[in-house]
Amino acid sequence: MRTRALALIDLLAVLVFAAIGRRSHDESGALLGVVTTAAPFLLGAVVGALVARSWRDPLSWRSGIAVWLGAVVVGLTLRAILFDRLPLSFALVATISLAVLVLGWRAVVRAVTAVRGRRHHQEA
Repeated sequence: MRTRALALIDLLAVLVFAAIGRRSHDESGALLGVVTTAAPFLLGAVVGALVARSWRDPLSWRSGIAVWLGAVVVGLTLRAILFDRLPLSFALVATISLAVLVLGWRAVVRAVTAVRGRRHHQEA
């Protein structure tokens, strides 16, 4: 169960990326619009997770980097194909934003886990 929940956080991170992007461009926040915007990046995140077998260790940096790169490479490629253009500014913002979201939650969980582990070790 824990592994599935952690894997879903990556998909949630991609959905948050799409929702923030739509909001910043004054587009409707409707769930269908967010999912449609996120779809190429969600597909990429899943590809990255499958390639890295991230379900084995979803908190690892290796898993996070694979999911992030999958989302970026596949997502931007599909957007370029679908819209027949890919502004450099969008590519840069997407790459950085997805890194912050997909890698950032791992950093937070790993830090909290480390602090809890130290506290538990000190109490024992």
